[in-house]
Amino acid sequence: MSAAQSQSILEAKLKALQCHFTWDIDSSRSRLLYLRGKLEDISTEEGNSWLGHIYNLQGYIHCQLSIQYQQSSTEDARCFFSKATEAFHRSRNTISDEGPWLLVNYGNLAWLHHHLGEQAECQTYLSKVDALLKEYPSPSQDELHPEIYAEKAWTLMKFDKDQYLLAADYFQRAIRMQPDMVEWNTSCVLALVKAYKFDDTPVEDDVLEKLRMAKEQDPENLYLAAHDLDQRGRKGEKIEDEARELARKVLKNPVSSYSGMKALLRVYIKHVSVDEAVALAEEALEKHPDERYLKKCAALCYRWRIVFHNDSHLKQSMIDRGISLHKEIISLYNHPSLLKKISLANIYAKSNHSQYEAEKIYQELLEMDLGPVKKQMIYNYYAKHLNFDRRDYNRSIEYHMKAAEIPHQSYYREYSIKVLRKIKERNRSRMCGEIEELLAKLEV
Repeated sequence: MSAAQSQSILEAKLKALQCHFTWDIDSSRSRLLYLRGKLEDISTEEGNSWLGHIYNLQGYIHCQLSIQYQQSSTEDARCFFSKATEAFHRSRNTISDEGPWLLVNYGNLAWLHHHLGEQAECQTYLSKVDALLKEYPSPSQDELHPEIYAEKAWTLMKFDKDQYLLAADYFQRAIRMQPDMVEWNTSCVLALVKAYKFDDTPVEDDVLEKLRMAKEQDPENLYLAAHDLDQRGRKGEKIEDEARELARKVLKNPVSSYSGMKALLRVYIKHVSVDEAVALAEEALEKHPDERYLKKCAALCYRWRIVFHNDSHLKQSMIDRGISLHKEIISLYNHPSLLKKISLANIYAKSNHSQYEAEKIYQELLEMDLGPVKKQMIYNYYAKHLNFDRRDYNRSIEYHMKAAEIPHQSYYREYSIKVLRKIKERNRSRMCGEIEELLAKLEV
């Protein structure tokens, strides 16, 4: 067999693997850098049932950042994949160190060695995957192994919020074949609930029942408990006392994005009191003053208190604290989200002496080279800023029109189109003719 044929066969085997390198997930530089920071906020203490999956995804991110963008090293990737292997060994209480939970990890290692030109090592891991598939075939002949479905589902939940329902479907497939995995069931329910995160109404009754059952099976999961309170609050239940009781438990937990703090603060903001949310976030920060994740949570609370509560008596000291926290978290994360910069601009706009800083940030964001959805997002937020903070109604309309004109379906485009329709229906703006012309052109 020629070298070219051998290489072709090897590449075909690699493409047939089920692992992060073959799952067609968004590997843009901005997404990878954002996720790197997000994963760093998850506690890696022993006992975390997703520890192997966390390290696996971190390894993939560092590998892609190294190969595509020269912003990490393949040694970092190798280190994380090794940590994933060790974590899987420790987390599965079985006689054998090896099992189907290593299928994705070994697939990732095969790809890493291939990228490094270490073809003998690559072949070793391909053989390990083959051996595991023979020893532990999928319980269902026409489906992937449940361990693969579960890891793919968990990964999708981290990469793309638009794929929560697909992630839930993968979890359900895994659970049908292997129903004794409590963490899979918990994550499946969370995926279903998060799919409706931005809707103010509660989820369907069948999902609420699944949430109730998951809480019974996983009573120590405070993150799940916070989402349960949110859904019950949406249904009109009085959950304030339970929220305060849950807060005492969350404050005792190790700091992690899995601790339930951020989800609980959202419960406070929506169903208890935004001022109590601010106080809770500050209490957590007082206990752990150097934790950047808690600073991010506190910044979220100040944003809600300052930007979304029409309070003519808002103290400048609160605005200054909100500005300080946002500036700090932007500096602490290597790739802060655009929303954090937008939030900072919106808080500046409420200040007695820093409105020019808001305009400066927005102009910088408007000049950035962004994809269609992020461009729509900037136009949408700037339009709202012009309307509510600057009272520049015509320019606000212009930027809603810019968001609508970008031919890509998104929440922000739909929001802007909805605003334009309302303005046209009221017929009070001199730009109604232009709006009507645009909506007819877009056929919406």
